[in-house]
Amino acid sequence: MKFGLKRSKKEQQSSSSASVEGENTRPEAKDMTQIPSEYQDAIISARGLKKYFPVKQGFVSSIVGQQSFVKAVDDVSFYVRKGEVFGLAGESGSGKSTTGRLLLRLTDITAGNVYFKGKDISKLGPRALKPLRKEMQIIFQDPYESLDPRMTIKEIVAEPLRIQRLAKTEEEIEERVKQILTEVEVFPPEEYLYRFPHELSGGQRQRVAVARAFVVNPEFVVADEPVSMLDVSIRAEVLNSMLELVQKHQVSFIYITHDLALARHVCDRLAIMYLGKIVEMGPTEEVINNPLHPYTQALIAAIPIPDPDYRRGNLPISGEIPSPLNPPQGCTFHTRCPYAFSECTRNEPPLLEVEPGHWVSCHMIRKQ
Repeated sequence: MKFGLKRSKKEQQSSSSASVEGENTRPEAKDMTQIPSEYQDAIISARGLKKYFPVKQGFVSSIVGQQSFVKAVDDVSFYVRKGEVFGLAGESGSGKSTTGRLLLRLTDITAGNVYFKGKDISKLGPRALKPLRKEMQIIFQDPYESLDPRMTIKEIVAEPLRIQRLAKTEEEIEERVKQILTEVEVFPPEEYLYRFPHELSGGQRQRVAVARAFVVNPEFVVADEPVSMLDVSIRAEVLNSMLELVQKHQVSFIYITHDLALARHVCDRLAIMYLGKIVEMGPTEEVINNPLHPYTQALIAAIPIPDPDYRRGNLPISGEIPSPLNPPQGCTFHTRCPYAFSECTRNEPPLLEVEPGHWVSCHMIRKQ
């Protein structure tokens, strides 16, 4: 594996945010809810972001007016700086992918705000969002589903150029398509222009998906577990090609993953999500080496160790993630937390900055 595109720890620490001091037993702690919505140097930020999906009700419930919601994303706030790789990690069902879609306005927002380069895009309609699409792109998880099987590779990669009218002639379009295919190591590009997706391997398909996202020179890209469906032997190659483009063009990048070991190699900062909420966030090395939330500690304890003599102890948590249709009251993690006490069942802990740039949502931290 090559990787090695992360910034230094000093650079990561310089990315920590400045905020207004909030109420807490620790005088240095700062409350995320008090940070201004337009962060300095942030290309995109979320403020109190929520997405509730209505659940279809039975006949009786529809008559009496009872409506239930799946709380996929529940009051999430964070920011991403120019050229930064920001990670969203957590179990399946934690809200990572929905958060990425909300930022790009691919899914309607229930509440909260998204700011792109200081402009609130939360309530923009399709027509107002269209010019922003060339600046905001996504790489989907499944390369077998995200590419239209009826289109050639040239048509797939060139489609964003045509929609945004970023090229004047067919010659210009073809030249740009060849250039970006070469950058993602689909070469010689001339041999692939008129092939269809079914004629490519999984790794080649995902490279084409990366090329489609970067062909318009975006400023912000969301990658939703882009290598999780690829063979292990080619994951590193595809990921390195993608990260080289990120570094070359100074693209702000959100990397969604459930693999903390991979996130450690890729991300500058990392947010851990659980049941639609961010429970810990900070510089990646700080979160991995000094996890403060019990859920983060459990995720790190579950990372495979490449040592045949290593004997793993009992994991600190057990059970399954609760249903987002009926999340626990108070701290959503208290039903699985080995340190839970009475306050955890009553009140939701705020996300507080307990160390420079290191944010945690836990009542145990507030007691210290």
